Parts: sequence; C-alpha cells; structure tokens
Amino acid sequence: ELEKLGLRDDVDLHVYEVPVEYQTVQRLIPALWKKHSPQLVVHVGVSGMATTVTLEKRGHNVGYKGLDNCRFCPGSQCCVEGGPECIDSIIDMDTVCKRVSALGLDVTVTISKDAGRYLCDFTYYTSLYQSRGRSAFVHVPPLGKPYTAEQLGRALQAIIEEMLDVLEHSEDKINCQHEH
Repeated sequence: ELEKLGLRDDVDLHVYEVPVEYQTVQRLIPALWKKHSPQLVVHVGVSGMATTVTLEKRGHNVGYKGLDNCRFCPGSQCCVEGGPECIDSIIDMDTVCKRVSALGLDVTVTISKDAGRYLCDFTYYTSLYQSRGRSAFVHVPPLGKPYTAEQLGRALQAIIEEMLDVLEHSEDKINCQHEH
C-alpha cells in the first residue's frame, strides 16, 4: 500500500519483505544497509496482539527463544554477541506520535519500548546495531483488525514523513552545535 502512495519527491522508497527467519535477518539487514546506505530504515511488522499502530522505541539483544519459520532459534538467544543489551532509535518517537496523532488520521498511534523478543525485535535490534540507531520499527495490527490496508498505508506514509522531518531537524541542531 505504501508503495502505491509513495513518499515525498526527495525520498527514494525501497520495499523489501523480510522472511521470519533469524539467519536470513542476520544476513539480509546488513546487506541492505550496505547496498543502499540509507538515511533511515523503517521496518514494519504485523502483531496479532496490536490494536493500534505502534512506534517501537528500542530493540533488545537477548531473550530470543521462539523458533522461526525454519524451526531455528539462535543458540545464544541473542542478536549480536557482545552487543549492548538494548539500543534506542535516534528518532524521537514521542514527537512523531504526537505529530501523526495531530493530523487527524482515522488510526490510533501509540508508543512501545518492547517489540516482543521475536523476529520483529530481532530485526529491529539488528538494524539499530548496524545503523547506530538510524532505524525505526512500526508494529501494525492484522489487516481488518481494525484498519484497512488503505488506512495503514496512509498512517505509515505520515509516520515515515514525520520521522524523516524529525531526523532532519535533529541533525540540523547537531550540525549547529558542532559549528560553534
């Protein structure tokens, strides 16, 4: 749906479906970062428990015990051996949530600090580690429970555009502080 809607003209959107497989995530996420060198990567995952569109603040390194679609689980139960316990996104999710909520879309947006210790969290942490925090993760409920594909597409479009805006403004501040 987001591919149909697109993003701002100055944004190149690349959409990939990431298999629910630990080993594929460990190989694919770094390869995508290397291939595209993006300003930001936004991962989107479906959560059967979600009733809102949820912006995840952090990814976790340890606690992965569930088997993936290949019936595999990392023996270490972690993403990156020796990596920090958790990594927060550099995107200010509270600001993004407030801004998107103020747009009056017919979708509720909330914040979370726990993406669930399964492939969503595993993917998020892997991407945060690879990017030094320049990643985001959005959990969405299953289609029709309660939102349509169109509603989710419009919400994701607004969320990503706000994330890019917040990221650009925070970088402006960082650059200003370094110049003085």
